[in-house]
Amino acid sequence: MDSITDFSPEAVIIDAGSFPKNKIALSWLDGCDRIVCCDGAANRYLATHNKVWRIVGDCDSLSPKIMDRYSAIVRRFPDQETNDQTKSVKYLSGKGVKRIAIIGATGLREDHTLGNISLLVSYLREGIEARAYTDFGVFIPVIGDREFYCPAGTQISIFNFGATGMSGEGLRYPIRDFDSWWQGTLNETTADSFTIHAKGSYLVFINYPR
Repeated sequence: MDSITDFSPEAVIIDAGSFPKNKIALSWLDGCDRIVCCDGAANRYLATHNKVWRIVGDCDSLSPKIMDRYSAIVRRFPDQETNDQTKSVKYLSGKGVKRIAIIGATGLREDHTLGNISLLVSYLREGIEARAYTDFGVFIPVIGDREFYCPAGTQISIFNFGATGMSGEGLRYPIRDFDSWWQGTLNETTADSFTIHAKGSYLVFINYPR
């Protein structure tokens, strides 16, 4: 069974979106030694925090001051075919890290938000479990059947990435093989756990308990 807080990330990636204030999202920073800043996110993060393991990206947004001071931990990848989040994920994967919490993936730029969130499914297909924690909830990519634990009345949404045979238990509204992202939004749990059955990939968003 899965839940919002039982994830055990081996690393935390900090994106350049809105930095969260929620204690659940921020809790991953306290217990993790591998904190990776995506390029320009380091400018903001290092102004108030000093715990960083690597700075990864194409470095086009990294300030000269930060680049000079932290040059020993900067890892530059100029490839423009992937974004800085993906560069960070691939860098960590190359180090054998397969479980990653991402914060700052949403906000500020809606186009970046959609790109960052949809990439979670691509990472999972490559054997990397990355979850994005925001101020309001968590995006969890899934392949196949999965049971989740959260209190009855929790708001959830499901985004289909080509899965078939979708059905659910413990949800207020039935689910099916959605062909548009909006169709699986605004559902609600009716018990202290819910289950999704499917063949293929999908993305679940679980709002934090109120």
